[in-house]
Amino acid sequence: METMNKYKQERLALENAFARRMLLDFNIKEVTTRRQEKNGTREFEFPVSTFDGKYNWYKKWQVTTSAKPLPYVKLRLAIFKSGYVRRQNGCYCAYPINKRYKQEVRNTLLSVDGELKTRKYYAMAYEKIHGAMASMRYMLKYYLNNYAK
Repeated sequence: METMNKYKQERLALENAFARRMLLDFNIKEVTTRRQEKNGTREFEFPVSTFDGKYNWYKKWQVTTSAKPLPYVKLRLAIFKSGYVRRQNGCYCAYPINKRYKQEVRNTLLSVDGELKTRKYYAMAYEKIHGAMASMRYMLKYYLNNYAK
């Protein structure tokens, strides 16, 4: 195992204290597996359903019709070492909740006639969040804005 210097120990202690504070204040539980911990990922389970927040319209529609009730699956968000904060359930793959922006991409290719041509287009990219503390703060802010009542 890699030895930790004093800075890493202090940073880890601060992150753990923040996670404990989220548990006490908002009932947000850390459910990180050993494999995730080894990879630098931390996963949290929130006290709301995956279908709360944006899906409030479905509950109103459900009362007026004979629709089946939505399952109560708790919301799970994870922070990754790579800088992404992802929603772990609610769809077939984990998708980032990081902010998106347009980015210019350029490629230089060799055309059929032997000339170099540069092609330019715009693509969507995700904003990376560096540091576990910043990611946890972003995740908590996302939860409070979209799901907390």
